[in-house]
Amino acid sequence: MYESSKKILVIEDDTVTRNLYLRGLEAKGFDMIGADNGRVGIQQVQKDIPDLVICDIMMPDMDGYSVLSTLRQNPLTAIIPFIFLSGSSTKADVRKAMELGADDYLTKPSTLDELLRAIATRLQKQATLQYWCSIQSEKPPKSVFVDNTGDVAVAPDKEANIPFKSIFPSIPQLKEVFDFIEAHYHQGITLCDVAVAVGYSPAYLTNRVARQTGETVNCWIVKRRMAGARFLLQNNDQTVEKIAKALGYQDVSHFSRQFRQHHGLPPQAWRKEHQIVSQK
Repeated sequence: MYESSKKILVIEDDTVTRNLYLRGLEAKGFDMIGADNGRVGIQQVQKDIPDLVICDIMMPDMDGYSVLSTLRQNPLTAIIPFIFLSGSSTKADVRKAMELGADDYLTKPSTLDELLRAIATRLQKQATLQYWCSIQSEKPPKSVFVDNTGDVAVAPDKEANIPFKSIFPSIPQLKEVFDFIEAHYHQGITLCDVAVAVGYSPAYLTNRVARQTGETVNCWIVKRRMAGARFLLQNNDQTVEKIAKALGYQDVSHFSRQFRQHHGLPPQAWRKEHQIVSQK
């Protein structure tokens, strides 16, 4: 038996198919809700906040793509795992579903066992994500700044004070995303942290940022860290190890590899060519 507290919504306009899945999943211990069209489904999601949504694509009035797009725009429903169940298996349809932020795509006819495996995978992934996000949120905040001696200091509960011209594009829809990265890039943040902060699932946020910027969230985090690294390497003579730690890296080798990938030189060699503050 599956955890009975898990609530699942099935949005399917075909009564026979809908009832088949409702009865089958209910027999496995799930708390089931049904909706016979997309508009009713959205209302049910907003009312009951299910743990997972299963949705048909081809429905009258409002198709499954519109349902998913609507749910992903609302921070309260954006992170709910969403599985498409469709009679179409074309590459274009599957790709469109993934771009909109679907978590899985099953084709009809699907057996109950296939659906159960997909549900178990999505719920486990969601539970793991929530666990790691809770661990991340418990980390004490750290801020990095350059003090009046030119040393890099790490202090709790203070804002980073590294003078910097923004690298982020001016996109109003992504301002909250970039503002969070700017405020926390030096704390070892990940895509998960950003997604939690702005109220979207990691998959949806990745697709949204990539569509509008051509880059992933993780790429923007790394770009911001690299900009901070250049400033610190140029303007003080602290060790590469201390700079890496100040920028949120636990492993200096990881920092050095990323820096070399972006600049063609390891940090120390780049510093010799660009440093403004002379070595002591």
